[in-house]
Amino acid sequence: MKAEVIYPAQCLLGEGPLWHAERNSCFWVDIEQGILFEYHWLSKQCKTWKFDGRLTMVCPSTANCLILGLNAGIARFNLITEKLEWLLDIESDIAGNRCNDAKCDSMGRLWIGTMDMTFKPGASSLYCIDKDLTIQKKLSNLTISNGMAWTADHKQMYFIDSPTQTVKSYLFDPDSGDILFERNAVHIPEELGSPDGMCIDREGMLWIAHWGGYGVYQWNPINGDLIRKIEIPVPHVTSCAFVSKDLDHLIITTARGDLNEADLEKYPDSGNVFILKTDVRGTEPNTCIF
Repeated sequence: MKAEVIYPAQCLLGEGPLWHAERNSCFWVDIEQGILFEYHWLSKQCKTWKFDGRLTMVCPSTANCLILGLNAGIARFNLITEKLEWLLDIESDIAGNRCNDAKCDSMGRLWIGTMDMTFKPGASSLYCIDKDLTIQKKLSNLTISNGMAWTADHKQMYFIDSPTQTVKSYLFDPDSGDILFERNAVHIPEELGSPDGMCIDREGMLWIAHWGGYGVYQWNPINGDLIRKIEIPVPHVTSCAFVSKDLDHLIITTARGDLNEADLEKYPDSGNVFILKTDVRGTEPNTCIF
């Protein structure tokens, strides 16, 4: 399997790839430049929107809307009217913190993590936001709250706090949204980079983007074994998601913002978005209920 550039986005910090079945499109963000991208699967045309501040994530919502992470809170963006509606402050009272990665669970709750922009250890948390916008802190003392995924039976949730080099498995109650730490499912050796964004395939295997690891790695969370590495010709691979009608392609975001001129000359595709035809299928992202 070989990944190829699908769009020369040149993101400073590409993140949050998402498949939107109704629009037959892929979305992703450039966090540092506050840009939302929509790449139409058939026409191969790309549209962008620019927002003030850092745009950290995108999740599908109802009625042609998306939920966006903006700085330290979330907003609803209508793709038809292009109206932005602020919904909730999350950590705006904590100087230096911003939102980071986010996913919806099977009940439509939004799970969103935070991080300190100087990577202060223990300064961030993971929150769960319900349909009435009530917010609960689920995990604290995190550093870079990152990738999330749920098993097909909705009974386990996988979560990454990047500096721990570990994917943790939590028992998950879909009705209440309660989580209970179960075990460390995967440990990533430091020589393979740091785990960043993540998605899960229909066989329950995890596909993890490795920052500083030049690739997406497929891991078995049952026994912790590495299955394979998908080489990406850039150092900083940030996230991935299954896309296309059959969910048999993997879209992969990368970053260029932390590289110097020599690095960029050596790795000119840094910041671009890649695509890979896979031999397994993924699952559609869950939709937010607000």
